[in-house]
Amino acid sequence: MSFMEITNLCVHYPIRGGFFNTVVDNVYAVDGVSMSFEKGKTYGLVGESGCGKSTTGKAIIGLEKVTAGSITYEGKDVTNERRKRGSSYNRDVQMIFQDSHSSMNPRKRVIDIIAEPIRNFTTMTPDEENRRVNELLAIVGMPEDAKYKYPHQFSGGQRQRLGIARAVACKPKLIIADEPVSALDLSVQAQVLNFMQDIQDEYGLSYLFISHDLGVVKHMCDDIAIMYRGRFVERGTSKDIYTNPQHIYTHRLLSAIPNIEPATRKERREERLRVEQLYREQQHKFYDKDGKVYPIRPLTETHYVAMLPTGEGE
Repeated sequence: MSFMEITNLCVHYPIRGGFFNTVVDNVYAVDGVSMSFEKGKTYGLVGESGCGKSTTGKAIIGLEKVTAGSITYEGKDVTNERRKRGSSYNRDVQMIFQDSHSSMNPRKRVIDIIAEPIRNFTTMTPDEENRRVNELLAIVGMPEDAKYKYPHQFSGGQRQRLGIARAVACKPKLIIADEPVSALDLSVQAQVLNFMQDIQDEYGLSYLFISHDLGVVKHMCDDIAIMYRGRFVERGTSKDIYTNPQHIYTHRLLSAIPNIEPATRKERREERLRVEQLYREQQHKFYDKDGKVYPIRPLTETHYVAMLPTGEGE
């Protein structure tokens, strides 16, 4: 049973021009996205830079203004209420940002950074707050004396762990992770991802994992949505996406996954060229004359694809 429903979410940015500075067009950053969240599951949102992934996450948490659509949380429409300070929605939906350095106040010590949501949403005493900060630091594998330091005194991986500690401070139900490991080296990536999975097992929370790295998404996610030009082109379980991709854009992303095995280099290059040729030949089946993605349609109970129905556009 889902605790949150996103229905036809749209975020449009107006383009102004002319003598009277009127709206002449819009940038359709997010254009009719729908999804639901169940407890304890990880949802992946994948696509190239500029496709609207981060804007979707920021709109859900309230950092971007929603142009149209609705966000329903535990049966209540919170589309216009989620920015209210102290609301249960703000407490239960948290975010891990891509740039851990700029997401922390450089003038504050770690104890104040991690304790900020605790002070906003709970009524703990100073002693209880201090114990809670120590618990959170232990969960993400940081020593207790780290709370007296400033963000610049930590490495990128350590700062990202502190960001995770801040996000889980009030035991949220959903964490939006916006490319949390893209700026980290591979060994630190593995550490952070394992911490996130351990925390998920402990608290039963859900993740919306935003990334352009299909390898990481395969490791983390139960359900995956592929996004292009503000719309979903394909959505389904991890098995649906990786073993039975239907949209040509999904094929392009999968064929671009790096592989360090030199023996298959020639075959992989030939596969990428084949997919590019197929993309040019069958583009009309997946995009309309204006280059927009077609509405998404059910293929099976769990698999949805944005394409023309069979028999049209042949």
